[in-house]
Amino acid sequence: MDRKMASETVQGDYFVIKAKENGVHVIGLTRGHDTRFHHTEKLDKGEVMIAQFTEHTSAVKIRGKAVVITRFGTVDTDE
Repeated sequence: MDRKMASETVQGDYFVIKAKENGVHVIGLTRGHDTRFHHTEKLDKGEVMIAQFTEHTSAVKIRGKAVVITRFGTVDTDE
């Protein structure tokens, strides 16, 4: 498999997180036998983060009021 094809098989979907308040935490969780936190970002009101699932990130936890947009739809944490 060439380098481009290998990269495409590892990369996952993109998603967008828009903070509706200051201090929204976005926490990346690892893939593998033990799930662990591996990356944290803090967003303030109006900030937007575009993220992607990868070979290292299998899940994302969001704390605070935000809108999450994926190819499957939109989730508002207020609801």
